[in-house]
Amino acid sequence: MADDTIDTIQAAGCVLWRRSPVDGELQICLVHRPKYDDWSHPKGKLKRREDPLAGALREVEEETGYTAVLGAPLPLLRYLVAGRPKEVRYWAAEATDGHFTPNREVDRVLWLSPAEARDRLTMPRDRDLVGALLAALHLT
Repeated sequence: MADDTIDTIQAAGCVLWRRSPVDGELQICLVHRPKYDDWSHPKGKLKRREDPLAGALREVEEETGYTAVLGAPLPLLRYLVAGRPKEVRYWAAEATDGHFTPNREVDRVLWLSPAEARDRLTMPRDRDLVGALLAALHLT
């Protein structure tokens, strides 16, 4: 009997946040992926045997240019991609330093209020992560 986890795409990402340099309000970073023309949280497939925590931080840095400090784990998302199951582990992560440079995978980033981020996210499943972040930061 085959092990189902072998067929499951494993990925990790973060709901990246910071305090606005202007007014100190919470901002959430969203990435625009031109290949899919969508807005999402930074995430990506794990490399073989890669620790999900390390993979989440790697993806944040690759896609946004920011380093981050991991916080609370957020809900695991499961969905199908071209008929294959995919699991994405998420963490809250505070942006610490960096600068965005457009690249092949991500051509734009936006720092938005939680309400604006919810409205901008393309996939409904990603919207729930905004509420999970606010709960993790004790802001709900």
